[in-house]
Amino acid sequence: MNTAVQSRGGVVPPRTDWPEPVPHTEEGAVLTEVILTTFRLNARLLDAAQLLGANGGLTASWWQVLGGVLDQPRSVAGIARRMGMTRQGVQRVADLLVAHGLAEYRPNPDHRRAKLLACTEAGYWAIRRVAVAAHPWGNRIGAEVGAEPLRRALETMRHLVGVLEAAQETQDDQAAGNVSASGASMDQ
Repeated sequence: MNTAVQSRGGVVPPRTDWPEPVPHTEEGAVLTEVILTTFRLNARLLDAAQLLGANGGLTASWWQVLGGVLDQPRSVAGIARRMGMTRQGVQRVADLLVAHGLAEYRPNPDHRRAKLLACTEAGYWAIRRVAVAAHPWGNRIGAEVGAEPLRRALETMRHLVGVLEAAQETQDDQAAGNVSASGASMDQ
């Protein structure tokens, strides 16, 4: 195809005009495989979470948000950070959990407007019913993989999350610097 075409992302130039990507290093190629495999793993885990969560009348996302407040009440933003979700996604699910009596909003002594989400007794009961099904499932899958390979995978995943979060913070700081710099130049 030699002509540019319009797409949702703007104009797509002809392929002959596309830039060549930097060649992958061995580490970059392996990371790409990790990402693609993580997408597949995430899909399988979400499928399992849907089935297991149904034992307590929960969806996977309801289970995830309730899991963020089992030990203590948290703000929607705190749950989002802890569970790796968007604040808007947590808010939507939190409102549903409250409407179904599985959680409740409580005053936040540290912030007047950002209430805390807390699990209710009905929410703890739902989680218990999920655990009755999830523990045997986890034991079976864990036994098939083995404790030591799972520990190594967990260590690697935590390290990768830390590297990615640090990179995101750097990117956010640079973007904020660009905004500040562009804002300063606009004022002059």
